[in-house]
Amino acid sequence: MRNTLVKEHKLLNYINGQWDEASGGRYMPVNNPANGETLADVPLSGEEDVEKAVQAASEAQKEWALVPAPQRAEILYRVGNIMKERKEDLSRILTMENGKVLEEARGEVQEGIDMAFYMAGEGRRLFGQTTPSELRDKFAMSVRAPVGVVGIITPWNFPIAIATWKSFPAIVAGNAVIWKPATETPMMAYELAKIFEEAGLPKGVLNVVFGSGSEVGTAMVEHDGIRVISFTGSNEVGRTIASKCGEKLKKVSLEMGGKNAVIVMDDADLDLAIQGIVWSAFGTSGQRCTACSRVIVHENIKERVEERLLAEMEKLTIGNGLDESIKVGPIINEAGLRKIEKYIQIGKEEGAKLHAGGYVLEGENFENGNYFAPTLFTDAKPDMRIVQEEIFGPVVSLIPVKSFEEAIEVNNSVTYGLSSSIFTSDVNRVFKAQRDLDTGIVYINAGTIGAEIHLPFGGTKGTGNGHRDSGQAALDVFTEWKSVYVDFSGKLQRAQIDVD
Repeated sequence: MRNTLVKEHKLLNYINGQWDEASGGRYMPVNNPANGETLADVPLSGEEDVEKAVQAASEAQKEWALVPAPQRAEILYRVGNIMKERKEDLSRILTMENGKVLEEARGEVQEGIDMAFYMAGEGRRLFGQTTPSELRDKFAMSVRAPVGVVGIITPWNFPIAIATWKSFPAIVAGNAVIWKPATETPMMAYELAKIFEEAGLPKGVLNVVFGSGSEVGTAMVEHDGIRVISFTGSNEVGRTIASKCGEKLKKVSLEMGGKNAVIVMDDADLDLAIQGIVWSAFGTSGQRCTACSRVIVHENIKERVEERLLAEMEKLTIGNGLDESIKVGPIINEAGLRKIEKYIQIGKEEGAKLHAGGYVLEGENFENGNYFAPTLFTDAKPDMRIVQEEIFGPVVSLIPVKSFEEAIEVNNSVTYGLSSSIFTSDVNRVFKAQRDLDTGIVYINAGTIGAEIHLPFGGTKGTGNGHRDSGQAALDVFTEWKSVYVDFSGKLQRAQIDVD
């Protein structure tokens, strides 16, 4: 199996088509959360490295924007094909650095492959509009223009998928990219940069600068040469980025947290609902912004849902994700474990009933890893902190309600608005739910995870600032609209004035 990273061990920045050490010469280890093994050393770059990347990207973008979009797309087709050929190797690297089980890692790599081919298709679209002019012998149209140099800041929980959501539309639209991956999961970024290099992307169009958010991320946000920041991460950091970008009138796209709920009505297919809850709550160990952390259940079936959910939770296998039999992998790091433990204590103090889990897993099978037992709280109230705040772990709370209307109200009562789900066999409830659930993504008779790349991804309220990743909507982040008027009348015509 090809695994260049273990051999090379020390990662390098990728700037202007060159592999360079960070200016300060500082590194930190990248550890496998399943067993503590050191996989690589990632550079801790600084402002000087960002400056170097901006200069390279600025020069490269001028030429890249002149390349016809269908030719730009050819690079993405090649990237997609290389990723497809190396899917298994990439998946195993992802599992080692991130911890998610191999089945999910393969799905994430496939998402990147799908995005490559989808956005390559946009190279022959990038549609604008034509519209009739109000004046004779005058043509009116709008076209998309690249913004210039864009900065993308991506999280550790989807180290390849989210990066492709952002970088692929930016590149096909004629921009140059500076990418700061998460320091916990830099190996996938290293691999993707090598794939772009192999695919023939001109130097400087993609630049990868490893390092912390406080240094590299801040330098990117504050640099006047970067005109767009696309960020996925916490609300706290997102608010800071939005504030700084606002001061500079810099375009910013934020995709932040979620507190997602599955609603189970009393006419639901319970077998299907339980499957959806288990997958949504404990897949990726709950470390998804779309993870189900609330189950809003009709009181008539509350006990049945509890019993069946507990039974399925007991079947979950926990351990190193490279083992094909494992369904729940580790938490990303020690800090993640401590945060989950804190919320378990909060839940107990608030009066929720801890029905299962609630502790760090230890012993021979979990040695040197970061594992937390799948956890279920019941009899939770909508205003409890464990129901309102993002925990980012395998913790789910059951909230009983008396009616469909109350279920919708409870779902919408949190500050986030990313994903929601309802299980019901009533078609009238289905249409009311898709209308009334205040989230950017709504699932009917499915869990809260499983977004497809050709539709917009993002949410309302505290989840984001109105922009979307993925789908055609992603192009709006990385392009500017330009209106063009062609007057072939041979005389001065004044809009709104010289109208018969």
